[in-house]
Amino acid sequence: MAPSRLAAAALAMSLLTPQMAAAEDYRLGPQDKLNIRVAEWQTVDGTFRDWSALNGDYSVGPAGTLSVPFVGEMQAAGKTTSEIAAAIGLALQRKLALPDKPEASVEMAQFRPFYISGEVQNPGQFPYVPDLTVLKAVSIAGGIRRSADYGPQLGKDLVTAKGSFDIYDDQRLRLIIKRARIDADLAGKTSFEVPKEVEGDPRTQAIVADEMQILTADQKALKLKLDALDDLKGVLQGEVESLQKKIANQQQQVDLAQQQLTSIGPLAQKGLVANARLLDSKQTVADLQGKILDYETAILTAKQSISKAEQDAIDARNTLNSNLAASRQQTEADLNEATLRTAMQKGLIAQASDPATMASITGSEEPTLLYSLLRVADGKTSEVEAKEDTPVLPGDVIKVKLAPTASQ
Repeated sequence: MAPSRLAAAALAMSLLTPQMAAAEDYRLGPQDKLNIRVAEWQTVDGTFRDWSALNGDYSVGPAGTLSVPFVGEMQAAGKTTSEIAAAIGLALQRKLALPDKPEASVEMAQFRPFYISGEVQNPGQFPYVPDLTVLKAVSIAGGIRRSADYGPQLGKDLVTAKGSFDIYDDQRLRLIIKRARIDADLAGKTSFEVPKEVEGDPRTQAIVADEMQILTADQKALKLKLDALDDLKGVLQGEVESLQKKIANQQQQVDLAQQQLTSIGPLAQKGLVANARLLDSKQTVADLQGKILDYETAILTAKQSISKAEQDAIDARNTLNSNLAASRQQTEADLNEATLRTAMQKGLIAQASDPATMASITGSEEPTLLYSLLRVADGKTSEVEAKEDTPVLPGDVIKVKLAPTASQ
């Protein structure tokens, strides 16, 4: 049996056994949104630490991967939320060399949507709800399209679908180029090449120019900040060197004053020198040594300022990279949605442009609807016939068609 037939047979079996499908844990796929929370048990303190930097909502990208800070890209498609939670905790423990494994909680924030096209009042994308069937999906889409309104509505649908396609296709193009710019920014590059999937498109030149301005502005802002910190470090380092020279000169004066004090001491004991002169010499030595301590304190302060400048430079790079990583994740999610919407609008255009559809609707006989499901399983897309009570899963595309009437 050919691979495509095997995939279709597997999909048909899953449609025929809804009880078995419902018994299994939900398997993630692109466009699913997850809420992730991470906490770590501190064995030494006996307390929990909440990893607030990691907590939040994350989207499964078009490649089926999930990007989590400190963990990186991880495969999510085909896995359950409990498997993702275990993988995150283990990855954090290994990567950060933690004595205790952090506990990750992963919950569904939003299922990926389902799509319906064809002979329904409102074809398009809709939020998935549990226990969804084909009949329920048709109801969510406004029910069966009425034949009395179909003739004028068909022309409107065609115009609407073409306009929506242009909007989503332009959005998809911009997101592809934006993703390329973010990747270049993360890699520290000063430019980026036009992605191959949009090469030759006449719209790319203007969009690339806009993204190049953003790339240049980001890197210029970072460079200015780093250059300012380097200048500050240079000034502070010069101050340290100057203070060190002052300490050396001051030490020489201390040594001379100490020698003078040593020579005066025996004379004072014999009464040959006044005690006031001896006290003055001691005071001079103490004052010189006090200045040395002041210089050493100033050196420590300057070195602390140098360390802070170095940390500020690291923070500036980390902040930019963190913002770019978050922006890339959102761009991937938006690109996936725009790609799906573009494909859906192409299908609607084809449907509205089909002469057979108009002929079947304008006939005098009661139309019969035919249903089919388009589903991705194991990386392959298959289409099988469906019924009104067939279960629908997130990401499914439901096709509603008119069966030919007896007169046709």
